[in-house]
Amino acid sequence: MPRSRDDARRLLCELGDHIRAVVIDARGIDMATIEGETAADTIYAIDRVADDALIRWFEDHWPDVELVSEGLEEPVVVGNDPTWTVIVDPIDGTRGLMYDKRSAWCLAAAAPRGGALRDVVAAAMTELPTVKQSDADQLSAARGGGVVAERVELRSGGRRALAVHPSSAADLEHGFGGIAKFFVPGKRALVELEAELFRRLGCRHVFDDEYISSGGQLHELVTGRDRFVADLRPLVAPGALACHPYDVCTAMLLEEAGGVVTDPWGRPLDAPFDTPSPVAWVGYAKDARASRIGPVLAELVAGLLG
Repeated sequence: MPRSRDDARRLLCELGDHIRAVVIDARGIDMATIEGETAADTIYAIDRVADDALIRWFEDHWPDVELVSEGLEEPVVVGNDPTWTVIVDPIDGTRGLMYDKRSAWCLAAAAPRGGALRDVVAAAMTELPTVKQSDADQLSAARGGGVVAERVELRSGGRRALAVHPSSAADLEHGFGGIAKFFVPGKRALVELEAELFRRLGCRHVFDDEYISSGGQLHELVTGRDRFVADLRPLVAPGALACHPYDVCTAMLLEEAGGVVTDPWGRPLDAPFDTPSPVAWVGYAKDARASRIGPVLAELVAGLLG
Protein backbone atom coordinates (compact mmCIF):
# COMPACT_ATOMS: atom_id res chain seq x y z
CA MET A 1 0.00 0.00 0.00
CA PRO A 2 1.44 3.41 -0.92
CA ARG A 3 1.74 5.69 2.08
CA SER A 4 2.46 8.89 0.21
CA ARG A 5 1.95 10.58 -3.15
CA ASP A 6 5.48 9.69 -4.15
CA ASP A 7 4.92 6.04 -3.21
CA ALA A 8 1.90 6.10 -5.52
CA ARG A 9 4.00 7.70 -8.27
CA ARG A 10 6.62 4.97 -8.02
CA LEU A 11 3.98 2.24 -8.19
CA LEU A 12 2.41 3.84 -11.27
CA CYS A 13 5.85 3.80 -12.91
CA GLU A 14 6.25 0.11 -12.04
CA LEU A 15 2.86 -0.56 -13.59
CA GLY A 16 3.97 1.21 -16.76
CA ASP A 17 7.17 -0.85 -16.86
CA HIS A 18 5.08 -4.02 -16.58
CA ILE A 19 2.67 -3.04 -19.35
CA ARG A 20 5.59 -2.07 -21.61
CA ALA A 21 7.13 -5.53 -21.11
CA VAL A 22 3.79 -7.23 -21.81
CA VAL A 23 3.31 -5.25 -25.03
CA ILE A 24 6.84 -5.97 -26.25
CA ASP A 25 6.36 -9.69 -25.55
CA ALA A 26 3.11 -9.65 -27.59
CA ARG A 27 4.68 -8.37 -30.80
CA GLY A 28 4.13 -11.68 -32.58
CA ILE A 29 0.32 -11.40 -32.57
CA ASP A 30 -1.87 -9.56 -35.08
CA MET A 31 -2.34 -6.45 -32.97
CA ALA A 32 -4.97 -4.95 -35.31
CA THR A 33 -7.54 -7.75 -34.90
CA ILE A 34 -10.78 -6.31 -33.47
CA GLU A 35 -11.61 -8.15 -30.24
CA GLY A 36 -14.76 -6.26 -29.28
CA GLU A 37 -16.46 -2.96 -28.54
CA THR A 38 -17.14 -1.09 -25.30
CA ALA A 39 -19.19 2.03 -24.63
CA ALA A 40 -15.95 3.99 -24.88
CA ASP A 41 -13.95 2.55 -27.77
CA THR A 42 -13.01 -0.30 -30.09
CA ILE A 43 -10.93 -3.01 -28.43
CA TYR A 44 -8.10 -4.45 -30.53
CA ALA A 45 -6.08 -7.60 -29.85
CA ILE A 46 -3.19 -5.65 -28.35
CA ASP A 47 -5.60 -3.89 -25.98
CA ARG A 48 -6.86 -7.24 -24.73
CA VAL A 49 -3.34 -8.44 -23.95
CA ALA A 50 -2.68 -5.38 -21.79
CA ASP A 51 -6.12 -5.46 -20.14
CA ASP A 52 -5.65 -9.09 -19.10
CA ALA A 53 -2.37 -8.22 -17.38
CA LEU A 54 -3.79 -5.26 -15.48
CA ILE A 55 -5.86 -6.73 -12.65
CA ARG A 56 -3.27 -9.43 -11.94
CA TRP A 57 -0.62 -6.74 -11.50
CA PHE A 58 -2.76 -4.84 -9.00
CA GLU A 59 -3.55 -8.03 -7.08
CA ASP A 60 0.17 -8.72 -6.75
CA HIS A 61 1.52 -5.19 -6.23
CA TRP A 62 -1.21 -2.76 -5.16
CA PRO A 63 -4.15 -4.38 -3.37
CA ASP A 64 -6.94 -2.42 -1.70
CA VAL A 65 -7.51 -0.10 -4.65
CA GLU A 66 -10.49 0.84 -6.79
CA LEU A 67 -9.45 0.35 -10.42
CA VAL A 68 -10.99 2.21 -13.38
CA SER A 69 -9.77 1.30 -16.84
CA GLU A 70 -10.78 1.48 -20.49
CA GLY A 71 -11.03 -2.31 -20.71
CA LEU A 72 -13.33 -2.65 -17.67
CA GLU A 73 -17.06 -2.04 -18.01
CA GLU A 74 -17.28 -1.07 -14.33
CA PRO A 75 -14.75 -0.10 -11.64
CA VAL A 76 -13.13 -3.13 -10.02
CA VAL A 77 -12.26 -3.22 -6.33
CA VAL A 78 -9.02 -5.10 -5.76
CA GLY A 79 -8.77 -6.15 -2.12
CA ASN A 80 -11.08 -5.17 0.69
CA ASP A 81 -10.80 -1.56 1.80
CA PRO A 82 -9.61 0.78 -0.99
CA THR A 83 -8.16 4.14 -0.06
CA TRP A 84 -7.11 5.00 -3.62
CA THR A 85 -8.85 5.18 -6.97
CA VAL A 86 -6.48 4.51 -9.85
CA ILE A 87 -7.49 5.20 -13.45
CA VAL A 88 -5.51 3.52 -16.22
CA ASP A 89 -5.37 3.46 -19.98
CA PRO A 90 -3.03 0.51 -20.57
CA ILE A 91 -2.49 1.49 -24.22
CA ASP A 92 -3.30 4.99 -25.38
CA GLY A 93 -2.42 5.25 -29.05
CA THR A 94 -3.32 1.70 -30.05
CA ARG A 95 -3.94 2.62 -33.68
CA GLY A 96 -0.45 3.96 -34.23
CA LEU A 97 1.30 1.17 -32.32
CA MET A 98 -0.55 -1.75 -33.90
CA TYR A 99 0.75 -0.69 -37.32
CA ASP A 100 4.18 0.10 -35.85
CA LYS A 101 3.90 3.72 -36.95
CA ARG A 102 4.35 5.50 -33.64
CA SER A 103 4.71 4.89 -29.91
CA ALA A 104 1.69 4.40 -27.70
CA TRP A 105 1.55 5.21 -23.98
CA CYS A 106 0.49 3.53 -20.77
CA LEU A 107 -1.29 6.24 -18.76
CA ALA A 108 -2.09 5.94 -15.05
CA ALA A 109 -3.14 8.33 -12.30
CA ALA A 110 -4.11 8.03 -8.65
CA ALA A 111 -6.48 10.03 -6.48
CA PRO A 112 -8.01 9.48 -3.05
CA ARG A 113 -10.87 7.03 -3.43
CA GLY A 114 -13.91 8.61 -5.06
CA GLY A 115 -11.88 11.41 -6.58
CA ALA A 116 -12.10 12.90 -10.06
CA LEU A 117 -9.56 14.27 -12.52
CA ARG A 118 -9.06 17.43 -10.45
CA ASP A 119 -8.10 15.27 -7.44
CA VAL A 120 -5.18 13.43 -9.07
CA VAL A 121 -2.12 13.50 -6.80
CA ALA A 122 0.20 11.17 -8.74
CA ALA A 123 0.50 10.24 -12.40
CA ALA A 124 2.83 8.40 -14.75
CA MET A 125 3.04 7.90 -18.49
CA THR A 126 5.22 5.16 -19.95
CA GLU A 127 6.16 4.92 -23.61
CA LEU A 128 5.23 1.72 -25.45
CA PRO A 129 7.81 1.67 -28.24
CA THR A 130 7.75 0.71 -31.88
CA VAL A 131 9.87 -2.24 -32.97
CA LYS A 132 12.83 -0.15 -34.16
CA GLN A 133 13.19 1.82 -30.92
CA SER A 134 16.00 1.13 -28.49
CA ASP A 135 14.86 3.64 -25.83
CA ALA A 136 11.54 4.57 -24.24
CA ASP A 137 10.55 7.55 -22.08
CA GLN A 138 8.74 7.59 -18.77
CA LEU A 139 7.37 10.77 -17.17
CA SER A 140 5.84 10.89 -13.71
CA ALA A 141 4.99 13.30 -10.92
CA ALA A 142 3.54 13.60 -7.46
CA ARG A 143 1.43 16.74 -7.15
CA GLY A 144 3.66 19.68 -6.27
CA GLY A 145 6.91 17.78 -6.80
CA GLY A 146 7.63 18.53 -10.44
CA VAL A 147 8.13 16.08 -13.28
CA VAL A 148 10.46 13.11 -12.97
CA ALA A 149 11.60 12.19 -16.49
CA GLU A 150 13.71 9.18 -17.44
CA ARG A 151 14.79 7.48 -20.65
CA VAL A 152 14.96 3.68 -20.42
CA GLU A 153 17.42 1.66 -22.49
CA LEU A 154 15.26 -1.30 -23.51
CA ARG A 155 17.97 -3.94 -23.80
CA SER A 156 19.70 -3.33 -20.50
CA GLY A 157 16.91 -1.70 -18.51
CA GLY A 158 19.27 1.13 -17.64
CA ARG A 159 17.78 4.53 -16.92
CA ARG A 160 19.08 8.04 -17.30
CA ALA A 161 17.57 11.34 -16.30
CA LEU A 162 15.86 13.27 -19.07
CA ALA A 163 15.59 17.06 -19.05
CA VAL A 164 12.12 18.08 -20.22
CA HIS A 165 10.43 21.44 -20.44
CA PRO A 166 7.62 22.93 -22.56
CA SER A 167 8.44 25.27 -25.42
CA SER A 168 9.26 28.84 -24.43
CA ALA A 169 8.51 30.22 -27.91
CA ALA A 170 6.50 33.44 -27.83
CA ASP A 171 3.94 32.35 -30.46
CA LEU A 172 2.97 29.48 -32.74
CA GLU A 173 4.87 30.59 -35.83
CA HIS A 174 7.11 27.87 -37.28
CA GLY A 175 6.09 25.50 -34.53
CA PHE A 176 3.70 22.58 -34.08
CA GLY A 177 0.18 23.11 -32.79
CA GLY A 178 -3.41 22.56 -33.72
CA ILE A 179 -6.78 20.95 -33.17
CA ALA A 180 -7.23 17.16 -33.11
CA LYS A 181 -9.29 15.96 -36.08
CA PHE A 182 -8.41 12.29 -36.36
CA PHE A 183 -11.69 10.84 -37.58
CA VAL A 184 -14.31 11.68 -40.20
CA PRO A 185 -17.15 12.73 -37.83
CA GLY A 186 -16.78 16.44 -37.10
CA LYS A 187 -13.64 16.85 -39.21
CA ARG A 188 -14.98 19.62 -41.45
CA ALA A 189 -16.16 21.75 -38.51
CA LEU A 190 -12.82 21.28 -36.73
CA VAL A 191 -10.78 22.20 -39.81
CA GLU A 192 -12.83 25.37 -40.30
CA LEU A 193 -12.53 26.32 -36.62
CA GLU A 194 -8.78 25.73 -36.67
CA ALA A 195 -8.33 27.85 -39.80
CA GLU A 196 -10.33 30.70 -38.28
CA LEU A 197 -8.41 30.47 -35.00
CA PHE A 198 -5.07 30.80 -36.76
CA ARG A 199 -6.41 33.61 -38.94
CA ARG A 200 -7.47 35.61 -35.89
CA LEU A 201 -4.15 34.93 -34.19
CA GLY A 202 -2.28 36.10 -37.28
CA CYS A 203 -0.54 32.74 -37.74
CA ARG A 204 0.71 31.73 -41.18
CA HIS A 205 3.24 28.96 -40.55
CA VAL A 206 1.93 26.46 -37.99
CA PHE A 207 2.79 22.80 -38.53
CA ASP A 208 0.14 20.12 -38.08
CA ASP A 209 0.88 16.73 -36.50
CA GLU A 210 -1.92 14.22 -36.00
CA TYR A 211 -0.66 12.10 -33.08
CA ILE A 212 -3.65 9.81 -32.44
CA SER A 213 -2.97 9.60 -28.72
CA SER A 214 -3.93 12.08 -26.01
CA GLY A 215 -1.02 10.86 -23.93
CA GLY A 216 1.28 11.33 -26.90
CA GLN A 217 -0.01 14.87 -27.36
CA LEU A 218 0.70 15.64 -23.70
CA HIS A 219 4.20 14.21 -24.06
CA GLU A 220 4.84 16.47 -27.06
CA LEU A 221 3.74 19.49 -25.00
CA VAL A 222 5.78 18.56 -21.93
CA THR A 223 8.92 17.91 -23.97
CA GLY A 224 8.71 21.12 -26.00
CA ARG A 225 7.77 19.65 -29.37
CA ASP A 226 4.22 21.07 -29.54
CA ARG A 227 3.10 24.48 -28.35
CA PHE A 228 -0.68 24.10 -28.35
CA VAL A 229 -3.15 21.21 -28.70
CA ALA A 230 -6.95 21.23 -28.51
CA ASP A 231 -9.22 18.20 -28.65
CA LEU A 232 -12.79 19.41 -29.22
CA ARG A 233 -14.30 16.25 -30.72
CA PRO A 234 -17.14 15.86 -28.19
CA LEU A 235 -18.39 19.34 -29.10
CA VAL A 236 -18.76 18.67 -32.84
CA ALA A 237 -19.57 14.95 -33.03
CA PRO A 238 -21.48 13.75 -29.94
CA GLY A 239 -21.47 9.97 -29.72
CA ALA A 240 -18.44 9.56 -32.00
CA LEU A 241 -15.03 8.37 -30.83
CA ALA A 242 -13.71 10.91 -28.36
CA CYS A 243 -11.23 11.48 -25.59
CA HIS A 244 -12.23 10.00 -22.21
CA PRO A 245 -11.03 10.61 -18.64
CA TYR A 246 -8.44 7.82 -18.81
CA ASP A 247 -6.94 9.43 -21.93
CA VAL A 248 -6.15 12.67 -20.07
CA CYS A 249 -5.51 11.27 -16.60
CA THR A 250 -1.86 12.35 -16.85
CA ALA A 251 -2.68 15.99 -17.73
CA MET A 252 -1.23 16.91 -14.34
CA LEU A 253 2.23 16.24 -15.78
CA LEU A 254 1.93 19.19 -18.13
CA GLU A 255 0.93 21.42 -15.23
CA GLU A 256 3.84 20.17 -13.14
CA ALA A 257 6.16 20.98 -16.05
CA GLY A 258 4.90 24.58 -16.19
CA GLY A 259 2.25 24.23 -18.90
CA VAL A 260 -1.49 24.81 -18.75
CA VAL A 261 -4.44 22.45 -19.20
CA THR A 262 -8.02 23.73 -19.45
CA ASP A 263 -11.41 22.92 -20.87
CA PRO A 264 -12.39 24.68 -24.13
CA TRP A 265 -13.70 27.69 -22.19
CA GLY A 266 -10.51 28.24 -20.23
CA ARG A 267 -11.67 26.65 -16.97
CA PRO A 268 -9.64 24.09 -15.02
CA LEU A 269 -10.04 20.68 -16.60
CA ASP A 270 -12.12 18.19 -14.63
CA ALA A 271 -13.94 14.94 -15.38
CA PRO A 272 -15.29 12.00 -13.39
CA PHE A 273 -13.16 8.89 -13.03
CA ASP A 274 -15.23 6.77 -15.40
CA THR A 275 -14.83 5.26 -18.86
CA PRO A 276 -17.72 6.62 -21.01
CA SER A 277 -17.63 10.38 -20.29
CA PRO A 278 -16.38 12.39 -23.30
CA VAL A 279 -13.75 15.02 -22.51
CA ALA A 280 -12.81 18.12 -24.51
CA TRP A 281 -9.51 19.65 -23.44
CA VAL A 282 -6.85 22.17 -24.39
CA GLY A 283 -3.14 22.09 -23.58
CA TYR A 284 -0.71 25.00 -23.77
CA ALA A 285 3.05 24.98 -23.38
CA LYS A 286 3.02 28.19 -21.35
CA ASP A 287 0.56 30.40 -19.44
CA ALA A 288 1.26 33.34 -21.75
CA ARG A 289 0.13 31.27 -24.71
CA ALA A 290 -3.02 30.22 -22.86
CA SER A 291 -3.77 33.87 -22.13
CA ARG A 292 -3.46 34.75 -25.81
CA ILE A 293 -5.08 31.75 -27.52
CA GLY A 294 -7.63 30.75 -24.88
CA PRO A 295 -10.07 33.67 -25.17
CA VAL A 296 -10.10 33.48 -28.98
CA LEU A 297 -10.67 29.73 -28.88
CA ALA A 298 -13.48 30.10 -26.31
CA GLU A 299 -15.22 32.67 -28.52
CA LEU A 300 -15.02 30.39 -31.54
CA VAL A 301 -16.31 27.42 -29.53
CA ALA A 302 -19.25 29.52 -28.31
CA GLY A 303 -20.05 30.40 -31.93
CA LEU A 304 -19.73 26.77 -32.98
CA LEU A 305 -22.26 25.69 -30.37
CA GLY A 306 -24.63 28.54 -31.21
